[in-house]
Amino acid sequence: MKIRLENVVKTFETFRAVRDVSLEIESGELVALLGPSGSGKTTILRMVAGLEYSDSGHIHFGDQDATDIPVRDRGVGFVFQHYALFPHMTVAENIGFGMAVSKVKRSKAEIASRVTDLLRLVRLEGLGDRFPAQISGGQRQRVALARALSVDPKVLLLDEPFGALDANVRHDLRRWLREIHRELGITTIFVTHDQEEALDLADRVIILKDGKIVQEGTPREVCRDPRDAFVLNFLGDSNRISATVTKGRAIAGDTDVAAPGIPDGPANIFARPRDLDWSPTGPGIRATVTRVLDRAGERRVIAETENGEALEFDLDPEREVNAGDIGYATLHRAKVFAA
Repeated sequence: MKIRLENVVKTFETFRAVRDVSLEIESGELVALLGPSGSGKTTILRMVAGLEYSDSGHIHFGDQDATDIPVRDRGVGFVFQHYALFPHMTVAENIGFGMAVSKVKRSKAEIASRVTDLLRLVRLEGLGDRFPAQISGGQRQRVALARALSVDPKVLLLDEPFGALDANVRHDLRRWLREIHRELGITTIFVTHDQEEALDLADRVIILKDGKIVQEGTPREVCRDPRDAFVLNFLGDSNRISATVTKGRAIAGDTDVAAPGIPDGPANIFARPRDLDWSPTGPGIRATVTRVLDRAGERRVIAETENGEALEFDLDPEREVNAGDIGYATLHRAKVFAA
């Protein structure tokens, strides 16, 4: 099912949560809405679901204008962060609940058969008779997904579904969800503020800020070619180095990098920790090491430039660098934006 949003606006009292958002999601695509708190991502998801209505604009499901269709008639499956399972029902009863109350009547045998298939799909065979309190958080989230899938939704919507789980469980469930999506091919919209989660899971990432789309593209596109400093910083740690652009080159200390399209004048060079190196002799940006953090497989070096700017970069664990060393930070890769 293809989804299209056209100039959608949503305001809560005096706060405009979504500002003229237009977006197309292809049938079978898995798209992540990524952004900080208050960026509008959950509001967009709720409008697609029919849990909120837009002030203006249109939402299309395929060729149908679904803007004003009630939630129960939209054919969506919704998975929340906190599971929203019925504690007094067994796992099997939770999964079968949507089918039992659906307009499409099914026999008890049909519902039981479908529940069995879904338990197998989400790898919870043998747990149908347990109650939610008797299974782990990760298993409860699998039950919530199975319940959403039980009504054969045209669109699957997931709102921070792994946010309440610990890191190892989240990692396992991300890989599992991608496998489920590959098998079922349901158009899926996934809301998260976790950059790694979005980049691992999505076919395409939509980055939002203050209710507007600031960039969209494949994980490779948004990581390799961020449109502005906000996107670059939001997608991971980065160092900001003051520079001056002259004739298409950004100059900082004894180093300069290409700055195509940036006007002459003040600018900032952004570089991720893995894109910096350390040299005792230069050339580069003169700095003093203030701290060395040893981690499994690498060393994180923290240094300060002569201008008082903090730098962080990663070195191989065998590299001998100590607090107090004076040397030069060198750039392997960087992006430049006007200040």
